Amino acid sequence: MANKATSSALRALNVEYKSLLEEPVEGFCVKLVNEDNLFEWEVAIFGPPDTLYMGGCFKARMKFPTDYPYSPPSIRFLTKVWHPNVYENGDLCISILHPPIDDPQSGELPCERWNPTQNVRTILLSVISLLNEPNTFSPANVDASVMYRRWRDSKGKDKEYENIIRKQAMAARAEAERDGLKVPLTLEDYCIKTQVKPNSSEPQIEMTDFYDDDYDEEYDDPSDGSEYAEEDDNDSGNGEL
Repeated sequence: MANKATSSALRALNVEYKSLLEEPVEGFCVKLVNEDNLFEWEVAIFGPPDTLYMGGCFKARMKFPTDYPYSPPSIRFLTKVWHPNVYENGDLCISILHPPIDDPQSGELPCERWNPTQNVRTILLSVISLLNEPNTFSPANVDASVMYRRWRDSKGKDKEYENIIRKQAMAARAEAERDGLKVPLTLEDYCIKTQVKPNSSEPQIEMTDFYDDDYDEEYDDPSDGSEYAEEDDNDSGNGEL
């Protein structure tokens, strides 16, 4: 069963990755950490124009389970991000990445959680939206949540939160430019123009084709505990800015 799940996940990730390279989406870019491993991606998330994060480039690591897309990936920021929904070690807390279980105490509806129709594109667009509109009802970083609410409720007069974010965005941009990555600074640069692709005689693969043939409905999760590689915690909270 595990081999079938892994094969299905590999095919799904391969098509998603190629699609994002051929048809980029505004707000982020992706690459593989290791060309031989489709289960681990490095993501660069660009701060949207007219937000506190404008001009920033925030790197993150996405790790996919062997039964993707039936289980969600995880996201950990490698760049320091002071945000109500980012833990000190960089782990992101967002409902779309939570397993679809009924948990009344979470305050999340099942429809807000992960389901197999989601993909990297929808995940990262949700993350970009969350950057500018944090969920303060169940914060991962309580101090950042309190600071954000002060900034929001004062209509920007309390500058503590804004100053931290803008400083981090500037530092993240400088690091990205040292790495040779061009960071969009204007709305025109941020928006990607749609390119019309020439007609191809090759058959098109539908997203549902990844696992139609070889995924068993009674699939049991792998029991070897190897869905994600272990990674040392990195402090992405309120450390040195």
